[in-house]
Amino acid sequence: MTETKDHKAGFVNIIGRPNVGKSTLLNALMGEKLAITSSKAQTTRHRMFGILNEPNYQIVFSDTPGAIDPAYKLQEKMMGYVQTALEDADVILFMVALEDKNDYPQLIEMALRANAPVLFLINKTDQNKGSQTFDKTTYWKELYPELEIMTISALEQNGTEVLLNRILELLPKHPKYFPEDELTDKSERFISAEIIREKIFLNYQQEIPYSSEVVVTSFKEEDKIIRIDAEIYVERNSQKGIIIGKKAESIKKVGMEARKDMEAFFGKKIHLQTFVKVEKDWRKDDRKLSRFGY
Repeated sequence: MTETKDHKAGFVNIIGRPNVGKSTLLNALMGEKLAITSSKAQTTRHRMFGILNEPNYQIVFSDTPGAIDPAYKLQEKMMGYVQTALEDADVILFMVALEDKNDYPQLIEMALRANAPVLFLINKTDQNKGSQTFDKTTYWKELYPELEIMTISALEQNGTEVLLNRILELLPKHPKYFPEDELTDKSERFISAEIIREKIFLNYQQEIPYSSEVVVTSFKEEDKIIRIDAEIYVERNSQKGIIIGKKAESIKKVGMEARKDMEAFFGKKIHLQTFVKVEKDWRKDDRKLSRFGY
């Protein structure tokens, strides 16, 4: 399809602290579940593109890890993705949750100094009590008069259509960056591994989700079925036992839930095999992190 001279395209990068709903917003704007979500902070570890294609525009949304003060090597890598997202944005979506206060002024100042317009999104308005949404809008406007503030519920997709229209107004005229049939920059192996990791975040407590990493070692697509082998890495033998569970019931539940989501995403039957392995202190080791794609 030939592009018109009025075609728009650009990178719209979603920034914010952990657990404000960045991945939920990406999925809502894409109309497709691309990014994994959970109620636990730091679920997102990588920067991920969601590519929204229409005849007259292409928006490359970028989901990023929640911004934190890094405590170990993995978190340093994650914060590198956030910094890059501030540098290459055409539009920045800076997200806070409805209950948030100004606990991260440095991050907001960094966004305001970036060479891109900033839309400041107050998310989770579905949790509004009384005049809370109005009060929080006033609170942020008094702190940062220069902000363009919008209120949304990414979960219920309230305000997301208005947000999309505003993004299109700010987007520069530019040809497509990616082919129009591409949905994301991530591979099918990456998507599969992330689906499994989401189920670990949803099914285990305490340190287990944060100590886990998933690597898809084999992805073989046939006419009616995709055969996937995945390795789940943890840091200690005791964690391996928890992941597997009594009579392997826990790991079976993870596999069953992951398989269901994979079949919905890929549109084919999935045969999934998982193997649990120990990689001591992998979150603190540059060499191991590099091996895992960080």
